[in-house]
Amino acid sequence: MKKNYLLLFFFFLLTKSLFAQINLSVYSEVSIITAGPGIELYEAFGHSAIRIKDPVLRLDLIYNYGMFDFNAPNFELNFTKGNLIYSMGRYNFKDFLAGYKRDKRWVKQQVLNLTQEERQSFFIYLENNALPENKNYNYDPYFDNCATKLRDITTAILGDKVVLSNKNLNERRSFRQLMDREIPWNTWGSFGINLALGSKLDQKANFTQYMYLPDYVYSIFKNSAIFIENQPKKLIKREDVLLEFKELKQEISIFNPFLIFSVISFIGIFVTFSDFKNKKRSKWMDFILLFITGLIGCVICFLWFFTDHSTAPNNFNFLWAFAPNLIIAFLMLKVHQKKWLKSYVRFSFFLLFIIPILWVLGVQLFPIAIIPFLILLLFRYAYLSKTLN
Repeated sequence: MKKNYLLLFFFFLLTKSLFAQINLSVYSEVSIITAGPGIELYEAFGHSAIRIKDPVLRLDLIYNYGMFDFNAPNFELNFTKGNLIYSMGRYNFKDFLAGYKRDKRWVKQQVLNLTQEERQSFFIYLENNALPENKNYNYDPYFDNCATKLRDITTAILGDKVVLSNKNLNERRSFRQLMDREIPWNTWGSFGINLALGSKLDQKANFTQYMYLPDYVYSIFKNSAIFIENQPKKLIKREDVLLEFKELKQEISIFNPFLIFSVISFIGIFVTFSDFKNKKRSKWMDFILLFITGLIGCVICFLWFFTDHSTAPNNFNFLWAFAPNLIIAFLMLKVHQKKWLKSYVRFSFFLLFIIPILWVLGVQLFPIAIIPFLILLLFRYAYLSKTLN
């Protein structure tokens, strides 16, 4: 067994040494690979990677910064805490392409307009990144992902030679607005992301920050320039469609968020009018509403204060998902309420009116699907502010 491990070790050293000494031929190519979206939530934005091909050396490799392991120790805990480790995988391009063909996702290639020396620099950089001690990085879906890596690597290697262009990007959108264009608003994935992430996501992104999305890596590189012998040339020498499929979209479930919250709101408002008519209070309704909003509020607070998610802080969803509601829910079940509960309900009622102000001003955009539920809370809080002792 020890002998086998020793052989593997020497094989790794030999392979590392051989690749370190390889000089790409004049026929080599460095390409930006962009893949279309998939049906899973983590595939919704598509994918980006780098390909290096050299027919003389029979070399065709993909450098993929989107690798992660569901079976890694404490994966779920680290994901929740925002400490997700991604890796750069280096393997045969044909295996990469086969996976997308199987999933019926389109793949496009943009061959960079580089000198042989620049292609060699890309190759050395990527080979160094592929080493076990260098391949891992702390993933951030908006600031450090498979797409931003390509932007950062290109600018790091080419420096002032490359000029990224914002042609055809006249509007300045926020990170959230860009994201919402990729995922249909009435899906549970969109609802969950918009619920969990705070106002940092509503900052206007500059055009290079758009490149956290593969589509914008593709379009910005397409319109960018590179200086070759002090002369500006197009950064992209050639574009190829490697796989052509109809773009996949995230499916909207029959039991979508807007429908579910609309049904809940209809029932809640009906119960409230019934209570008003019969001059009573359905304690079970108050308990459910306050318990659910309090529980969601606790999750928001946990993500805000106890995780490393860069976009979780300053989440104004707490205005309706108010964490103290979790305790107040049980007090509402008592026959005799505390006098201060009426003031608490009125305060909660006031918090709801801050939401449209923040929404209109663009401080934070809220999940659209939650609107019916907010209407229910307004009705119920207004009723409670009049009926509580």
